[in-house]
Amino acid sequence: MNDKNEIIAQHLRNFAAMTDKDIADGQTFWKPRSIKKGDFFNMQTMVCNDLGLVVKGIFRIYYHDPKTDTDKNLFFFSENQFVVSFRSFISQNPCWYYIEAMEDSEIVFISYKDLSGLYEINPNWAKFGRLLAELFFSYAQTRTEEFVFFSHEERYLRLLEEHPNIVERIPSYHISSFLGITNPSLSRIRKRIKK
Repeated sequence: MNDKNEIIAQHLRNFAAMTDKDIADGQTFWKPRSIKKGDFFNMQTMVCNDLGLVVKGIFRIYYHDPKTDTDKNLFFFSENQFVVSFRSFISQNPCWYYIEAMEDSEIVFISYKDLSGLYEINPNWAKFGRLLAELFFSYAQTRTEEFVFFSHEERYLRLLEEHPNIVERIPSYHISSFLGITNPSLSRIRKRIKK
């Protein structure tokens, strides 16, 4: 992994306009971690204790329905995005989802305990927490609105905007699950778009 301190510093400057002092206050709490394809950042029924920043790789958040034995993809997170089960992280209650690496991935992460400590001692870290909450609220509301207001094709195009090369990186059935459609429907959408 490249220098994790510089990766975090750059992201914090861009995301929350943090100063060098703010960044220095939090630097020691961020740790690097490699996660192999198919391994988990967090598991269903476990508390999500860490907030990760994706340095390299892609993750899916999915729910496994034990009644139907099927997976339902809810979100994808790729480079320069935070990865977390936010509800579980802030409430410290068990997670309803799995967070799985879709390819060999690298993250830097901070624990709930360490981040909460930073909120207490530094107002700019508290601002970071507010911005993080706003970001994940926006993700959740956008996801809901996409199912209400947008066609399958529009949802697919929006996914490509957010994750430009996701089609080359993960199997199409994961994309179908995320869009709430079948694989043949996804194939038809992709053919229409190529014309």
